[in-house]
Amino acid sequence: MKKSYISAIVAIAMAGAFTACDENSWNDKLDGFDEVKDAPIEDVQTVEYTLTDNDYKEIASNATNKALAEQNGVASELAALTTTKAFSDKVKASDYMPAFLSSTAFPYFTLNNGSAAKITYNEQVASDPVVAEAATPLVITVADDFYMEEVWESDENYINAFAPSKDPAKFIPSYLSEFADERQSTYAVVSYKLATQEPVFGSVDEPETPAFELSSVIGDLKKDDSATINGVVTAICSLGYMLADNTGTIFVYMGSSFDAASVQVGNQLTVDCTIGAYNGGLQVNGSSATVSVVGNQAVTYPTAKTYTGAELDQVITREGNHLGIYCSVTGKVVVTEKNINLVVDGAETAQGSAYGISDGLKAFFTNDATQTITGYFIAVAGKRYCSIVVTAVDGKAVSTPAVAKVIARSVPQVAMTSVNAVYHYDGSKWVVPANFTVLQAADYTDMGQNYPNLSTAEPYLSIYLGRKFPYAAEGDVRNVLWQHYANSTTKYECSQYIFNGSEWTPNNNITEATTQFVVNGGKWLYDPNVTINLPAGRGVEISTLYFQTCVDWVFENICRPLGDDNIKSGKFYVSSYGNNEYYAGTSAYQGNVDLRPSAARDQYPAAYEGMSDEEIVALEKKHFMEEVMPGALAKLHPEAKPLEGLDVLYTINFVVYTGASTNYTAVFKVVAPGTFEPVSCTWDD
Repeated sequence: MKKSYISAIVAIAMAGAFTACDENSWNDKLDGFDEVKDAPIEDVQTVEYTLTDNDYKEIASNATNKALAEQNGVASELAALTTTKAFSDKVKASDYMPAFLSSTAFPYFTLNNGSAAKITYNEQVASDPVVAEAATPLVITVADDFYMEEVWESDENYINAFAPSKDPAKFIPSYLSEFADERQSTYAVVSYKLATQEPVFGSVDEPETPAFELSSVIGDLKKDDSATINGVVTAICSLGYMLADNTGTIFVYMGSSFDAASVQVGNQLTVDCTIGAYNGGLQVNGSSATVSVVGNQAVTYPTAKTYTGAELDQVITREGNHLGIYCSVTGKVVVTEKNINLVVDGAETAQGSAYGISDGLKAFFTNDATQTITGYFIAVAGKRYCSIVVTAVDGKAVSTPAVAKVIARSVPQVAMTSVNAVYHYDGSKWVVPANFTVLQAADYTDMGQNYPNLSTAEPYLSIYLGRKFPYAAEGDVRNVLWQHYANSTTKYECSQYIFNGSEWTPNNNITEATTQFVVNGGKWLYDPNVTINLPAGRGVEISTLYFQTCVDWVFENICRPLGDDNIKSGKFYVSSYGNNEYYAGTSAYQGNVDLRPSAARDQYPAAYEGMSDEEIVALEKKHFMEEVMPGALAKLHPEAKPLEGLDVLYTINFVVYTGASTNYTAVFKVVAPGTFEPVSCTWDD
């Protein structure tokens, strides 16, 4: 939680100059004072109080507040205060705090007129606008033809990836410019492939590549295994592809951002991966896998297992995690916007279901028709739908195009990795934005996820940021783009984090504020105005604080530009003690303002040469009101801010010494956050 304060320092009653003692105060128990015991008890205090969790509940349930909220049309927002524990622009502390302070729930509800309470509470503030803008980025995957035409500029010697000699940052901005008409956000997440080493094209003097040999590992795989698979692609859908070796076939899950054209049926792949499981089906965590395309070969499918309705009802009850089964299912087709299912005769519960459907696959189906699908049964969704990666519909092959083109050229064997990058359109071009990061597929795997998404940001993102930015400084901000899975949908979300010096914490847009309320006419009222009493004398803590801040301001803003580099040099306006100055006359040592013209001349003669006593005093007063005290208030009260329709005033009671002491009052107005301008001073009366 960030902290800011909309309050004053607690007012301290001035000793001596602002109080008097009743000469009869000692004999209040003598004759004639019996009536004192029947007089009302006067309890005037200035207190500080921080709301507890229960206090927010009390404020939300207060009858006076509920009636006010109904009148203002914010009843639900007031009720929500119980859980949010933060005021907002609809439920303001200034409106709903007084009723609480007047109730018995507030420990100081009995205080009398003249009392003040500095109440600290939580307040909802506006979120960083970049977070909302980045939450709906344009999601782009670099297309194969771009690698060929723009990156490698060859239809023979290219790979579908960037490489060390082909820096993605040089190409992606121009690639993104092609999507100007689709830009609904100024942010984009770009997914691309990057070769970890430079590809070698053409004939070179190197050993002949040995023949590709299928591995024999898939049949023995279990969830959480790490494996290297030499396999061939046997089927493709919109969410991934099937990979077969000598012992079995497994689904390689790539997710919703998968470019189905990036692999082809018949591709020979070497895949270094981790094994996951979903809905009873084993699968490769493809988004975090390292995949190398080695070559191509013909694909022959095994004899399909034909499932009857009764057998489907039986298979959905199976336990454990299983590999893909090549099968055939016939049934009545039910086509919806998101699904293609088959109702099978003889099945009471189970249905066939085409998995990872695309517009191209939908074209093979007719709603209400009886059709047969062939493909790999990989999982059971919703405890009834048998998910099948389709290879054929009614005996007609469903395959991806351009295999011949891939086979026609020699593809260098090179390891590739998938990369996500975030870009921002600054109004004229696409650039990498500062303070942004986007999760990679491997990050989700490191977080223990089977898929490249998260259902909740925490505790994952704070740990991720701690590892990625180990040298962060307190106050650093990072905006994290991550894939959020909810309601069966995955989409990008942006979360902002702040480093508090020891850990990264979510920016919940809640700040801590402190506001003053006073008792007037027997009622608690909102009062943002601040009165600060600065008693004269040595060692008075509050006076020392304010006047030393004045002295420091004079040194930094007046003396340094004159060439001073030591506050105790005594060269200019600040004395050699470093605790008083004669630009405005403030003295932290005496706790007052010294307006003796002789003292000003003695300290810095050049500044006042040829001036009369009256002119010196007038100049020091001007400096005090227009520069020095506003500068000190800005330093001590950076949280002060103006309020719409209300002047926020800071009143300073202080003492001036001219050979004798005189009390004065200066008033300053808050005109901008942490900015003050003079209103008046009684020395002008």
